[in-house]
Amino acid sequence: MVRYFLKVQVPISTNKRASRTPQEENVVIHQLLAEFMGTALMIIFGVGVHCSEVLKGTKYRGSGHIFAITTWGFGITIALFIFGDVSINPAMVLAQCILGNISWALFIPYSVAEVLGGVVGAVIVWIMYADHFAASAGEISPITIRNLFSTAPAVRNLPRNFFVEFFDTFIFISGILAISQVKTPGILPIGVGLLVWAIGMGLGGPTGFAMNLARDMGPRIAHAILPIENKADSDWQYGIIVPGIAPFVGAACAAVFMNAFFGIN
Repeated sequence: MVRYFLKVQVPISTNKRASRTPQEENVVIHQLLAEFMGTALMIIFGVGVHCSEVLKGTKYRGSGHIFAITTWGFGITIALFIFGDVSINPAMVLAQCILGNISWALFIPYSVAEVLGGVVGAVIVWIMYADHFAASAGEISPITIRNLFSTAPAVRNLPRNFFVEFFDTFIFISGILAISQVKTPGILPIGVGLLVWAIGMGLGGPTGFAMNLARDMGPRIAHAILPIENKADSDWQYGIIVPGIAPFVGAACAAVFMNAFFGIN
C-alpha cells in the first residue's frame, strides 16, 4: 500500500534503543534505506531536468520552466510509487513527529538519510551529464551551474525569501495531509505530483520552491565537493536560512493547523 507522507508506522519499543528487537532494527534500517533511495531518485529526476534544460549539447536545452516543473512533479510521483511509505523530506518527517506518527528518535536518522540521498542523487546526475558540464565550461556562468543543483532567489531578500519558503512548505504539507485522507489506491502519489506542479507554477517563481532541506542541501553539498571547473561559492548562508530552516517552520505550522482545524493526524 502506498502511504506517502502518511503515518509511517515503525514499530519501535518505548524503551531505550538498545532494547529494540532484531525485527524492529530491520524495519528501521529498511526505512532508512527507502528514505535514502527515494530522495536520491527524486533528485535524479529534478536536478537531471535542470541539467537537461540548461547545459550545452543536451537534446532538450531551452525547454523552459514548465518542462522542469512538470518533471519534478512526475518524478516525485514515480519515486512514491516505487518506495511508497516514505517522507523523502525532513520537513515532512518533522510534521509526522509532531502528529505522533514517527518517533522523535528517528527524526535525525531519517533526515540524515534523506540529505545523503540528495547528495548521491546529484552526484549520479553529474556523472550522467559530465560531457555536457565539460562542454558548458566557459559558456554558462558558475552561478547558473550551481543553481542546477540547488535553489536560489530571483531577488535576494532573505526575510521575504524565508517567508516564501515557509508559506510554500505550509501549503505543501497541508495539501499532502489533506490528500492523504482520500483512500483511493494510487491517488496519493498522483495527487502529490499535481500539488508539486501547482506550487511550482504558482508559487515557485521567487525562490524555486525547495520546501525540503534534502532537496536543496544534498545537491548543494554535491556541488561543493564535485570537481566542477570554475565553481561558484556554495552560498551556505542562503542554503541554511531559507531552504534549510524555513521548510521546518512551515511544516510544523501545517501539522498543528491540520490537526487543530481538521483533526488530521
